[in-house]
Amino acid sequence: MSVIQTVSYDRELSVAVDLAREAGAAILEFYDGPIEVLQKYSANDFEPVTHADRVANQIIVDRLEREFPNDGILAEESIDTEHRLDKARVWMVDPLDGTNGFIDGNGDFAVQIGLVEEGVCVVGVVYQPLTGVMYRAVLGGGTWIERPELEPEKASVSNNQDIGSMRLAASRSHRSPRMNKVVSTLGFQDEVQRGSVGIKIGLIVERQCDAYIHLSPRTKQWDTCAPQLILTEAGGRLSDLFGEALSYNVREIQNLNGLLASNGVAHEQLVETLAPLLKEFGRTPVA
Repeated sequence: MSVIQTVSYDRELSVAVDLAREAGAAILEFYDGPIEVLQKYSANDFEPVTHADRVANQIIVDRLEREFPNDGILAEESIDTEHRLDKARVWMVDPLDGTNGFIDGNGDFAVQIGLVEEGVCVVGVVYQPLTGVMYRAVLGGGTWIERPELEPEKASVSNNQDIGSMRLAASRSHRSPRMNKVVSTLGFQDEVQRGSVGIKIGLIVERQCDAYIHLSPRTKQWDTCAPQLILTEAGGRLSDLFGEALSYNVREIQNLNGLLASNGVAHEQLVETLAPLLKEFGRTPVA
């Protein structure tokens, strides 16, 4: 008789939770400003970065290297040497997801720490320093929401299958004409505008929204790793715009085919409805 062994990630989750809180506290020390905004160059554009991003990144990376010396790390504010590609386990770190929200002072920023094993997200933590709200998940263990001074609450997404009555989680930034057409074609009547991928995924996890569509190819593996597990363990689904699974610990760090997150039950319907629009936009899947 075969015995199925389950893997415990209790230590990994505990370290990730501690680090998210520690990095979050460090970020808040910069929050009341003045905030010096720098620019970092990436392959496609310029992105803002602050000292808070870099301090939080160092806090997280330093401890992960001490606690798990055999693991790889892909962190937004660290140089990617691609040595991680030879590792079975790799941490995906976004020390301050939503830098624009941090700079603008609107509270829309989060610390995101995820662990990938053999390409599969197995641990995920998203922490909002300003509110103290934390989403955490371990593969097979469900998603839990922690709020200050309250008991942890197990999360479960909505079961709404009617796209027209769904509420969309949308970005705060200026909306492109293409996104306007997506919203009008799918028939979304209501939306909540927030920054940070993790926070928008959290809206779905908390049943405040049912879907999130990101047309841009600019998100990275560290933007989606922890949020993906948090969403899927709550019953939802995160894919690219064409319904295909996202890849982790691969050489290309960008999610070139965009993002589609939902409560799961309407995911295929959303993919099918988006397909002709993507064709109209000239979007084809990038291998």
